[in-house]
Amino acid sequence: MSSTNGTDFIQPQLQYNYIPTRWVGITFLSFYGITTFIHIVQAYYYRLWWLFPTTILCGWLELAGWSGRVWSSSNPYLDKPYILQAVTLIMAPTPLVAANFILLGRIIGRLGPQYSRLTPRRYTIIFVSCDLISLVVQGVGGGIASGSQTSASQTALGGHIALGGTSFQLVAIGAYVALAAEFLTRYVRDRPIQRSTPVPGDGFRGRLDKYLTRMLQAMIIMTVFLVIRTIYRVAEFVNGWNGKIISTQWLFCT
Repeated sequence: MSSTNGTDFIQPQLQYNYIPTRWVGITFLSFYGITTFIHIVQAYYYRLWWLFPTTILCGWLELAGWSGRVWSSSNPYLDKPYILQAVTLIMAPTPLVAANFILLGRIIGRLGPQYSRLTPRRYTIIFVSCDLISLVVQGVGGGIASGSQTSASQTALGGHIALGGTSFQLVAIGAYVALAAEFLTRYVRDRPIQRSTPVPGDGFRGRLDKYLTRMLQAMIIMTVFLVIRTIYRVAEFVNGWNGKIISTQWLFCT
């Protein structure tokens, strides 16, 4: 297309390859706003300060990301809201995964460490460390790929870095699920792991009451959704930063 003075005019490309739907963004902002507020109240009331760098941080990142998408719905050509949502929404679920790791470690301490292959402390340290590595790698990859001055090669590099971080997270979640399943199976069957050196708490068998049962059920549901999300992200990055998956809004929102 040419302008009136004879110079070429290049139509800017849509950042998302589509225009984000405004009401969808507002809906997610409302949901995450409500749930984040509830978790803040619970953290203060029950003195669960570890919720702030995990579940509540997830909520803040989701709010920042969906705010960027609502902003983009008004002007889908702007770089800042696109970068904001790209980086924060890639990282947001990672602190929630860490919350799952911490919760299982505490449940192991409540029901009996002798049924777990790892002690509650080691469980938390190992898996939260893996989660932090994944968080940093995904954030770096998302930042490189979505930068306003990013070249095609940098976009590809950023996508590969983010893919590596997401794939690493998927492996960590898989190991977490396997160890959690083994622990619960051993607890139900009352088959403790034979250790050469006992750890503190070995021999104690707690009761799986209705509150712990509900917590485990909620954790299973949360883990299923986190696995689905991680598989989606892996497929998204493999498909490419401008591929069909990342360019299809309903896939992203589900």
